[in-house]
Amino acid sequence: MHISYYLRCLAVVGLLGTGTACAAADHLAITIYNDNLALVQDSRTLDLKAGRQRIEFKNVSAQIRPETVSLTATGIGIVEQNFDFDLLSPAKMMEKAVGHMVTLVRVNPATGAETRQQAYVLSTNNGVVLKIGDQIEVLRDDTLPARVIFDKVPDNLRAEPTLSITLNADGAGARPATLSYLTPGLGWRADYVALYDETDSKIDVQGWVTLSNTSGTTFGEAETVLVAGQPSTIDNPVETQQTWQQQGRGGLVKAGTETGGRARLGDYYLYPLSERTTIANQQTKQVSFLDVHKAAATHGYDYRLGWMQTVEQPTSAHSVYRFSNSAKAGLGDQLPAGIMRFYLRDKNGAPQFIGESRIDHTPMGSELSLATGDAFDVKVQSTVENRTALSLFRWKTTMRYKLSNALPKAVVVNLMQDGLWGDTRITSESQKSHRRSADTAEWSVTVPANGKVDVTATFDSKY
Repeated sequence: MHISYYLRCLAVVGLLGTGTACAAADHLAITIYNDNLALVQDSRTLDLKAGRQRIEFKNVSAQIRPETVSLTATGIGIVEQNFDFDLLSPAKMMEKAVGHMVTLVRVNPATGAETRQQAYVLSTNNGVVLKIGDQIEVLRDDTLPARVIFDKVPDNLRAEPTLSITLNADGAGARPATLSYLTPGLGWRADYVALYDETDSKIDVQGWVTLSNTSGTTFGEAETVLVAGQPSTIDNPVETQQTWQQQGRGGLVKAGTETGGRARLGDYYLYPLSERTTIANQQTKQVSFLDVHKAAATHGYDYRLGWMQTVEQPTSAHSVYRFSNSAKAGLGDQLPAGIMRFYLRDKNGAPQFIGESRIDHTPMGSELSLATGDAFDVKVQSTVENRTALSLFRWKTTMRYKLSNALPKAVVVNLMQDGLWGDTRITSESQKSHRRSADTAEWSVTVPANGKVDVTATFDSKY
């Protein structure tokens, strides 16, 4: 038997007669962080009496962290607080009725006559088991009309998540108060749509804030501020993260040093929404925060390989797009972490998706190189041609890199050799390299249309 079928016509008697005071919301402000965390500041007017009393705050997050709750108002002292999150539902009502009597109502489909029976609820495990008189009955999942009547709602079941606070007031009267708490279930991320123009090497970028609410509660007409950054919490400590650049997929090439006009909070940037918004439970909402046209950009190819790596067959270089978010020649804004999706126009002028890449929080004035996928026509093959011991602890290694291009135009491939740590030196090379970092040498190799190029280099190293 499926519980929801038999209880969908549930009748309830004596709902929520608690007699405690409820506080209606006056103003709601929400600060949402990237990592599934939000600060809710709920301002309400409390109509208090003098002395000890209990105030109920409804419509709080169903995932509220009770230990973070703070209630501020003049002339009050907090005694205790309780968070009731066991929500009223037909299944919960039946579950709480185990060990108690309920009224079972059945309707004769032929005559419409109702029969009522007192039933003792024995179990709700994978079905409802009742004791009716001297008989044990399992409710069936069929089309016979039936409903269950309960005498009351259990005290610990709520129609909505409710925080109750017991306090002492120094006098009677209305006074403003602010309830603050942290909650998971509210989060945001940045999503970017980038359209690259191959004709004039320009890029259009639209930035979207994507809000999501899985907190179990709808927040209506909230003044909303988004924080770009990663505050450390005990459950989610800030750790060093491996970037896509370290994985060979591009990313932040050069960190910017420009100061933008956005408001900051400590080491984080703030992105306030322009107007109050309702963030419904189980809803995703998008708001635009960046719209840039005709920023300078270039398209090229990257290939990165490890130390002394022989590749048995040619493999694809990464197709990459490079641009800046500087004020003068780029996107002109700080870029919160997110995913950038790239599009190109086909021969009919329609934009087509070509790949996506993740970016980290990026200060203004930075240079980025984002990989969108593997190139079909640009290949690289590396070979260890020779390896000779110079002494007990020194070796000479000669590498050959074969680059091929099946496109009808010349391309530039940034060929990166990792693993040059310690005192490794390049003693000879067919083309001049530069040190991208202490461990990486890079060659910018022009490969002609429908052509091939070989690059050779000899390394003097300890290993």
